[in-house]
Amino acid sequence: MGLKIKVLSLFDGMSCGQIALNRAGFEVESYSASEIDKHAISAAMANYPNTIQLGDVRLVSALDVDNIDLLIGGSPCQGFSFAGKQLNFEDPRSKLFFEFVRLLEETKPKYFLLENVKMNQESKDVISKYLGVEPIEINSALVSAQNRKRLYWTNIPNVTQPEDLGILLQDIIEEDGAFEFVPNSKTVNRVYKENYVQYDVHGKGYGSQDQRAFYPHKKSGCLLVSNPPKFVCGPLVFRQKSKTVRAGGRGSYDRHEWDSVDVNHIRKFTVVECELLQTVPDGYTAKGGASNTQRYKMLGNGWTVDVIAHILKNMKL
Repeated sequence: MGLKIKVLSLFDGMSCGQIALNRAGFEVESYSASEIDKHAISAAMANYPNTIQLGDVRLVSALDVDNIDLLIGGSPCQGFSFAGKQLNFEDPRSKLFFEFVRLLEETKPKYFLLENVKMNQESKDVISKYLGVEPIEINSALVSAQNRKRLYWTNIPNVTQPEDLGILLQDIIEEDGAFEFVPNSKTVNRVYKENYVQYDVHGKGYGSQDQRAFYPHKKSGCLLVSNPPKFVCGPLVFRQKSKTVRAGGRGSYDRHEWDSVDVNHIRKFTVVECELLQTVPDGYTAKGGASNTQRYKMLGNGWTVDVIAHILKNMKL
């Protein structure tokens, strides 16, 4: 039997924290969760029916929990992300970080862990100042087939980088299933890069992750909330054009242009494959009855479980 622990999880989502605690060898004595997404709550309750749901984080207080050992959370990141508008603490979603600070002060747990995206230095410094620790950056690629760089602020001691397990997409790809292929046969101007193919479906240019297909002998990009990543699932025959094009502007790079190839060699990741990218148990998000759209969303919002378990295992209760 593992060490017993009392936990308060803010922005709990589908409760990846409980999976991680189990993997790290802890027995959850009580787990109170603050979450408002009904689909994520349904998945959490289907997998962990003893979870105490507290609702909106702004209404949670220390009176709702009993002498917790650990406070965890991944506050909404849209205002911090380099992929977003970088409104920082003026964004109402990012302001929810201060609810984490409030409850950390109210509950006074032995340990805490806050996860968030890579962000500008100013925002990172503000969070570090309030929490009193500097973050450690860990890429989920060390424990999964997904490139996902995240910052972790914690007072758990001796947190190091996880061992690189060398997991690639080909290790988690489903061989059978109802696959959703990229539908438009007019895909043009594929561009070869080291880890993926970029493509343009409608002749409007390319550049976003939504227009990338990753090679099975490589890693995927970061799992997003809005659109699951895609990968190259069949043989591609490229014919290199005669010239190398210099992409202009900031962050420019040399690239080769390639002729089009059959669009049906690119498909979206299945939900189960996305679960494996996040090291979530196969079928976990299906419990609770959520649609595939909602399952993709909760996985994009979730944690890479094995990274969290790696951090939590250093707790001494």
